[in-house]
Amino acid sequence: MRRFILALLACALPATPAFAWGQTGHRVTGAVADHYLSGLARAHVRLLLGTETLAQAATWPDDMRSDPAPFRQRTANPFHYVTVPAGSTHAATGAPPEGDAATALARFAAVLRDPAASLEDKRTALRFSIHIVGDLHQPLHAGRPGDRGGNDVKVSWFGEATNLHSVWDSGLIDSRQLSHSELAGWLVGAIAPEQVVAWSNPDPEVWIAESVALRETVYPAGPAPKLSYAYAYQHGAELDGRLSRAGVRIAAWLNRVFG
Repeated sequence: MRRFILALLACALPATPAFAWGQTGHRVTGAVADHYLSGLARAHVRLLLGTETLAQAATWPDDMRSDPAPFRQRTANPFHYVTVPAGSTHAATGAPPEGDAATALARFAAVLRDPAASLEDKRTALRFSIHIVGDLHQPLHAGRPGDRGGNDVKVSWFGEATNLHSVWDSGLIDSRQLSHSELAGWLVGAIAPEQVVAWSNPDPEVWIAESVALRETVYPAGPAPKLSYAYAYQHGAELDGRLSRAGVRIAAWLNRVFG
């Protein structure tokens, strides 16, 4: 089985966008998801991860990117994003030969459902799945062709030189100075039951379409724009919405896979 999963993931890729959501954002999505797991899915997660929480598992694929193994350095790079041209959809565009986040998610679902898969392979599949669902809700991880998910869009954030991707990965979240558990608690408290019902669609194409639509609104005008309070205010509700939906959908996806 180990050979099987490595064969599925054995493609190479050039340099890719930075991490999505950063450590805090990914932990938020995992902590939100924990509130909406079914009993059966929770039991499967506990069998695979033991006492490791969804919040802890959510950052594992990024934590392991320092591993010098070729799988970590090259093969797994495309698992964190999709590329969708403006005016198109991911379904119409399709994935490149090396795959992308959507194709990786489907492959990891197959591993989790395979009774012959090893415990190690299933743990890897589960951790990546939690992470990938979060990634697909960061609007710049449904990126335009040509600017590496906003990494090439230079901006200043409260006076510090950075790029647009980094602002969405961590700048907007970290400027609130909340722990992941505090922010997750605030978000869960604001999620209404009817929103859980409306958002619990486990289809990645739906999530990607939402991210692409939001992506088109987050690019600031002008060269090297200076972003601070006004930009954070303008996109604060959208940020909360993406984190909240990601958490609900991690749970919805796991509920379906293990259901």
